Amino acid sequence: MDLLSKIQTEFIGLDTTYKLATGEGSRRIYLDSTASTLMMKAAHSAIEKFYQHYANTHSLLHFSAKISTQQYNWAHERILSFLAADPEHYTCFFTGSGSTAGINRIARVFRDYRPDRGTAFVSLMEHHSNDLPHRKHARKVVHIPFEINSGNPGCIDLETLEKELERHKSSASYVAITGVSNVTGIINPVYDIAELAHQYGAFILVDGAQMAAHLPVQISGHKNPARNIDAFVFSGHKTYVPGSPGVVICRKDILSALEPEEVGGGMVDQVFVERYTISTNFPDREEAGTPNIPGAIGLAAAIEIMDTIGMQTIYEDEDELIRYALDKILAITDVVVYGDTDCTRCPRAASISFNILGMDHGLVAAVLNDYYGIAVRNECFCAHPYVKEMIRDYLLSRVGQVDFDDLNINLKIKAGMVRASFGLYNTKEDIDLLVAALNDIQTNQAKYTPLYHIDNHGNYVHNQFDMTAANPFSVRDNLLKELEP
Repeated sequence: MDLLSKIQTEFIGLDTTYKLATGEGSRRIYLDSTASTLMMKAAHSAIEKFYQHYANTHSLLHFSAKISTQQYNWAHERILSFLAADPEHYTCFFTGSGSTAGINRIARVFRDYRPDRGTAFVSLMEHHSNDLPHRKHARKVVHIPFEINSGNPGCIDLETLEKELERHKSSASYVAITGVSNVTGIINPVYDIAELAHQYGAFILVDGAQMAAHLPVQISGHKNPARNIDAFVFSGHKTYVPGSPGVVICRKDILSALEPEEVGGGMVDQVFVERYTISTNFPDREEAGTPNIPGAIGLAAAIEIMDTIGMQTIYEDEDELIRYALDKILAITDVVVYGDTDCTRCPRAASISFNILGMDHGLVAAVLNDYYGIAVRNECFCAHPYVKEMIRDYLLSRVGQVDFDDLNINLKIKAGMVRASFGLYNTKEDIDLLVAALNDIQTNQAKYTPLYHIDNHGNYVHNQFDMTAANPFSVRDNLLKELEP
């Protein structure tokens, strides 16, 4: 068995079972990896072994502290290597709150580094984490639309981006772009975008939350240096290590020009009553306080495994799965798949979002869970403008002028979708189960609809089946059992 095949079957939670509304027990089919991936068992094992030696870092004077410091340093080095970022010119540091904290941090850095350049260019396909920070910290945000291919939205529109960069060239600060959409899985040409941004003196920030675990990334070392990435941010919890921190990779020369955003222990050389001197060492100067040491080391362990398998191999394996899923889902009557579905023209990774005509996305997601044990996500996925734009475009093509207040009337679709998203552990069997379930739900809408009501929070709740009562779990109860004599 090759390493990829071995690792694909070794994730914690793959064999979790739940009681369904039918009364039967069923293995969970986890199709919510774009929100958070399952834990890679080998990385979890590495963290458990590390805990035998755990101590705080920044000391080499006792055995455990030395081991912690060495392994934490290795985590930074491993991530830089994984993303092909030259350690002479780039640093890696860890942040909280997944990608969100890192993107906020870089937005403030770019704002302060060149205060005379206050315009940020942000695509309309961004997660709120790569949109709202720029609205808050940049003086002006220009939103860039996506291409339309055969009536379907594709990648960011490079022609419009260039026109806007030209129009704002005296104030152009940076372009913020997702590497892979968290809604459609569409892959953006980030290196082409970098080259275009640099042509107008702008930086590029890539939100790699959905990119790092799914396809190869090369931050630096391109034959044309203009294709290098200035800053790249991703999330450990979307890279097979729940509980690990967010990660920022950024050019050292940019960070060195400014006092670090966060101050405290570990990022200074000297502190006096009147003043303090900031460390010149990376990443120390960017990581004030005690970091999430085990999380960072666990993330590096998962990355070590993925890099050993080869990210091109992982991408090709997932690309085959995505194409298989698209073909199967597109064949279902009255199912709308959003975004360009031609993977040759517009490649995808990780995610497919869709609706069943005549059914609310929340009802579809509830039935998939309650009757099939298939875990998907619904609503707008923290990407409201993108989701609403795609739904509006589809409805306009079907029924003409659409008011979002009337979406419940027009084809009974609220502003939202169902998203199935995939990780290393998903198989064609998972896709077949999803497709069979969607065929059943679409065919039997009249059967499932009256079984549910909408609660005060807007969620679809089964009239008789209480999934919490049927599948009880309590950390406290399990803890008390551990404490029993």
